[in-house]
Amino acid sequence: MTGSILVTGAAGFIGGHCCHALLEAGWRVLGLDNFDPFYGRSLKEQTLAPLLAHGSFRFLEGDIRDTGLVEPLVRESDILLHLAARAGVRPSIEEPELYASVNVTGTVTLLEACRRAGVRRIVFGSSSSVYGDLTPAPFREDAAAVDPISPYAATKRAGELLCRVYAHLHGFRVAALRFFTVYGPRQRPDLAIHRFTRSMAAGRPIQQFGDGSTERDYTYVDDIVHGVLGAVRWTEPEEAGFEIFNLGESQTVRLDRLIALISEELGVMPAVELLPMSPGDVMRTFADVSKARRVLGYRPQVPIEEGVKRFVAWYRQSQASGS
Repeated sequence: MTGSILVTGAAGFIGGHCCHALLEAGWRVLGLDNFDPFYGRSLKEQTLAPLLAHGSFRFLEGDIRDTGLVEPLVRESDILLHLAARAGVRPSIEEPELYASVNVTGTVTLLEACRRAGVRRIVFGSSSSVYGDLTPAPFREDAAAVDPISPYAATKRAGELLCRVYAHLHGFRVAALRFFTVYGPRQRPDLAIHRFTRSMAAGRPIQQFGDGSTERDYTYVDDIVHGVLGAVRWTEPEEAGFEIFNLGESQTVRLDRLIALISEELGVMPAVELLPMSPGDVMRTFADVSKARRVLGYRPQVPIEEGVKRFVAWYRQSQASGS
């Protein structure tokens, strides 16, 4: 089943990859993005360029908190894929009001627009950060997730709870997807794999927060997109419902191991600047994806070794082309 889908955050890293896959699957895609200055506009414009050449893609620049803008867009759509958010754990500690405004108020604005328009199918992009530091690993979706340790994590958990409320009160069918450390081509430049690759390639020292023992469940973007498409299909039945799904690779990689993999692929020996652990950073993320496998048909395929190789190849190509 296809139709018209509104994708918020369409010019972002995950959003751009999802838009491409949805177009390939036959959807009419309406993209919305406000080009938030968290990172440079040029990378988002590169993401949009091939999408804009597709006859089934239309794009608008604007803010998800603008009711007058989002309501007519929602009315044109059969389903909402809500990926727009103010991202980043560490910056959220400096600007908690902004994060609450974009990630919580923005989500409510979209949910209300959906309620008024009669759009009941929602896929919501959440985060593994909601599990905090107290959840036993591997993380399961039925864990309480009541101990977030950053404003960003708290706003993502708030978004999940709002979606649950709308499913209960208004008959929405909502899939909330907890993404685990997504990486790949066109990744945000502030994230570890991109940041380390850029610094090593330029011969600059890299900044390592902590002793290298922190672990992340790094998930290649193609696997995430596969899970998102599965969630879109899951929303097809008319009955109301709310479900949370982990989308991860279901393996952990230590920070020092990640640095070694990038170093090996680039063929350089990095200089490492050791820094204290940052407030808000968790020690470990590790997804139990058995529910997503069973319900969404989710099958992560790209291990970290292959994913780093693909990312470095993309980085070198983008540098060579001057983009």
